Amino acid sequence: MREKIEARAAHSGRGRRARQFLRALFHRKIVLVGSIGTIFFVLIALFAPLVAPYDPNVIDKGAYLLGMSPLHPLGTDLYGRDLFSRLVFGARVSLLTGVTATLIAAAAGSLLGIVAAYYGGIVDKILLRACETLDAIPYIALTMALVAILGNGMLNMAVIMCSTCVPFFVRMMRASVLSILNSDYILAAKLSGQSEWKLWLKHILPNSVSPIIVSATQNVGNTIMMESGLSFLGIGISVPMASWGAIISEARPYLTTHPLYVLAPCACLAALIICLNLFGDGIRDALDPSLRGETA
Repeated sequence: MREKIEARAAHSGRGRRARQFLRALFHRKIVLVGSIGTIFFVLIALFAPLVAPYDPNVIDKGAYLLGMSPLHPLGTDLYGRDLFSRLVFGARVSLLTGVTATLIAAAAGSLLGIVAAYYGGIVDKILLRACETLDAIPYIALTMALVAILGNGMLNMAVIMCSTCVPFFVRMMRASVLSILNSDYILAAKLSGQSEWKLWLKHILPNSVSPIIVSATQNVGNTIMMESGLSFLGIGISVPMASWGAIISEARPYLTTHPLYVLAPCACLAALIICLNLFGDGIRDALDPSLRGETA
């Protein structure tokens, strides 16, 4: 009977914390708008084959640079491909690349940050010097070198962009872990004889992961911008895969004659990044007790 009461109390506590988190997350209306926008783009990316009326890579020489029409809501590009369909599939490319790169970078950086903070000494110095070395290499030069080695497929681009984000997550996790290593509950866990892995998984990681979650949410938008910039320069996602950056690059010569050709992907890119940043700000406010309950 006592176990049932304790289980019910624990379940009730989790439910109360979840409701408090959601209230803090959507306390500001602007965050709610960003969350709805983020969900909208995610749904578009997930159901792209159902949303897009045409295959984004099918070339129609007779439909060269058409304007808006019932058949082509946003017109066609310089190869006769439906622009709306390419924007829809471009959302999938951007989100998959951004989320994959951020998850890999956050996981690898968090692990290395914990190792650096927990062991300190020579291990800490080696990892920090490695991060500084990676940061010292110009981003474009590093990217071009990795593209030449790995290629420019979607997964390869995610790995390439991940390499530029890892040092940031290493430093953030290292600082977070250092701030809690001397806490009473960490010292008590060590004195009780808990193994290092159990100490990491049960105490260190859960109490230091909040800043990583916030930074990862906001980093997705930065990564999407990086991918679009690389595709714009011609060293990003391989052609003919739909990418917002590549579409913008193709549309540059037609800015004055067919402005929608370049404005549509720019608007999609800006809207997605703004929504992701607003959503990330909401998560930051919800996870930081000092910011809960603030008004816009």
